[in-house]
Amino acid sequence: MARIIAIYLPQFHPIPENDLWWGKGFTEWTNVGKAKPLFKNHYQPRVPADLGYYDLRLSESREAQAKLAQEYGIEGFCYWHYYFGNGKRLLERPFNEVLQSGKPDFPFCLGWANHSWKDKQFNKEGDDKLLIEQVYGGVNDYTEHFNTLLSAFKDHRYIKVNNKPLFFIYAPNEIPDLETFMQLWQKLAKENGLEGIHFVGNTHHIDEISKLKNKGFDAVGLVRLFHVFKKEYSLLSRAYVKFMRLFLKRGRVLDYEKCSQHFHGVEDKMTDCYPSIFPNWDHSPRSGRNGHILHNSNPIAFKKHVKNVLKMVKDKPQDNKIVFIRSWNEWAEGNYMEPDLKFGKSYLEALKEALDETQ
Repeated sequence: MARIIAIYLPQFHPIPENDLWWGKGFTEWTNVGKAKPLFKNHYQPRVPADLGYYDLRLSESREAQAKLAQEYGIEGFCYWHYYFGNGKRLLERPFNEVLQSGKPDFPFCLGWANHSWKDKQFNKEGDDKLLIEQVYGGVNDYTEHFNTLLSAFKDHRYIKVNNKPLFFIYAPNEIPDLETFMQLWQKLAKENGLEGIHFVGNTHHIDEISKLKNKGFDAVGLVRLFHVFKKEYSLLSRAYVKFMRLFLKRGRVLDYEKCSQHFHGVEDKMTDCYPSIFPNWDHSPRSGRNGHILHNSNPIAFKKHVKNVLKMVKDKPQDNKIVFIRSWNEWAEGNYMEPDLKFGKSYLEALKEALDETQ
């Protein structure tokens, strides 16, 4: 059975920094609720169903999410982890409470979202104003970072590959002394009774697979989402989409079913290459008319996409049959598995059917 790990966004609770930048009480739901349809049959706004507009400060919400994910074949969550350097963390409360309370008793790992935050990432009227900078403080800071996560790595729920805790890095090429960082963490892991760290580097580019492995990564998480535009659409079609985006501010609107045919490839058969599956993508709640939008996603097309990816990993060793769902709850990217009013649990059901049919 494939090991389905769902990327998990913790930005569904207020924090002082977001209150300062966006107004009192801002969470991811703020952008989700303000979204508007930008063209005919554009599915916006999106409204959550079974779990409602939850607050991740509540244990009940976190436990309900885990129960739902487990029921439909998801092995665990990969919580986005925000460590900006020199001890600065944001959005850490939900995961810290999961760790300290022991609930939900559901597997997890961590993904370091190592990028600066800018105004335009969360506000369609925004610009390049820097909100908080990602910095890399060298050996002492990397040691402090490791120590803040040691109790998580040692937790019985932590997802492992070959008995090593899986740690996902979003932007590996942004770390100036990457090899120093990884070698240090491997050393610290062994000094603290672990067999090491299973580092997974995120990439959108096939030609980076070997480069990341040569730098010390145990595996890569391959995202085939944005490059598919050139594969499926003719030069004339691409020119039309670009015209619509630049002059009519419609954004890049692409057909989900067409694009999803290219969300997998032969590289995904490699033991140390972990593919991704996408229920959809629609960044317009954050970026407005300039967003990248996959249109006409539906559970039938999603199931087909999932089955294609599962075939790529079926012959791998069990520990390496990892597939990342992008994502469990990225609502403002239209990229979620949680039930909504339009489709209910249909995407979860499609996932479970695909898993059952490809065992």
